[in-house]
Amino acid sequence: MPTILELLQAGVHFGHQKGRWHPKMKEYIFTERGGVHIIDLEKTLVELEKATKFVSNVAQNGGVVLFVGTKKQGQQLIKKYADEAGMPYIIERWIGGLFTNFSNVGKLIKKYLKLKEEVKTGALNKYTKKEQVDFNKEIERLHKFVGGLGDMRKIPEAVFILDAKKEKTAIVEARKKGVPVIGFCDSNINPELFDYPIPANDDAVKSIDLILGLMSKAILEGKAKQTAI
Repeated sequence: MPTILELLQAGVHFGHQKGRWHPKMKEYIFTERGGVHIIDLEKTLVELEKATKFVSNVAQNGGVVLFVGTKKQGQQLIKKYADEAGMPYIIERWIGGLFTNFSNVGKLIKKYLKLKEEVKTGALNKYTKKEQVDFNKEIERLHKFVGGLGDMRKIPEAVFILDAKKEKTAIVEARKKGVPVIGFCDSNINPELFDYPIPANDDAVKSIDLILGLMSKAILEGKAKQTAI
């Protein structure tokens, strides 16, 4: 776990203006400074420990944690740490029905992987140039939506959310299907949306980087335990 000082240096404690807060975040607010809510970092550490233990256990049991973050300042960090942990991710936009109608999305993933393999093996070379251009356009389109999902064959065991306001649909679908939700819970977010809320600034790049790094490390530790068994 990081120290309180490390969390402070990353700006994890900065919430939103007090007029934009969610009342259910009251227990996680330490004070207010200059009209801005300051998150209680001691409580952040408590919740971080719960969240990292949970994702580590998921990984140890061979489960999948889907990383979701489509806001600009977090996209590349979501990709970086999901890749590092060997987990799928979404950074463009949520695919409607990913959890509630996975069979259809699963078909898109299979189609994408099949086309990529055919490009690799040269199987598409028998088609005309125009047809090959069309195939490449389709690969680009599918890559945008399912490229980060790898060969995900079923609904994941958990989902990590960067911005609960931006990813409302993902949370709704996760709750419908009973998929545990972990993620950043800034001062303007209802913590009850999460099974594992992490009270933290979801806008600052340093804050996002620090917490995603912890999630990735916990997943890798869980995988290592699985290998050791």
